[in-house]
Amino acid sequence: MADLKQFAEQLVNLTVKEVNELATILKDEYGIEPAAAAVVVSGGGEAAAEDVQTEFTVVLKEAGASKLAVVKLVKELTGLGLKEAKDVVDGAPSNVKEGVTKEEAEGLKKSLEEAGAVVELK
Repeated sequence: MADLKQFAEQLVNLTVKEVNELATILKDEYGIEPAAAAVVVSGGGEAAAEDVQTEFTVVLKEAGASKLAVVKLVKELTGLGLKEAKDVVDGAPSNVKEGVTKEEAEGLKKSLEEAGAVVELK
């Protein structure tokens, strides 16, 4: 078990360059496509900072059974007028809010889902 822990520690501490070399060896010599593994292993490398999503888009997939409640909520959450909020709901799938933080996006999603809407974060 200690050997596996040591091996895992070595993998986690690989640089991005070393991960790429490992991926090439696995592919060329063993026929293994390690694309998913390379992302996990590079968690300690420089590329990890670039992969972290900081801005989210709240997408209304469908209004659900309670369309009027969703329109009112979209109006309240976005500051849009009633007609604009209705257009967003009628045009589903449509973006409710773009470029928001993860916390704000999750809050918007929760509120909209409680009103009966189907929501996705991108």
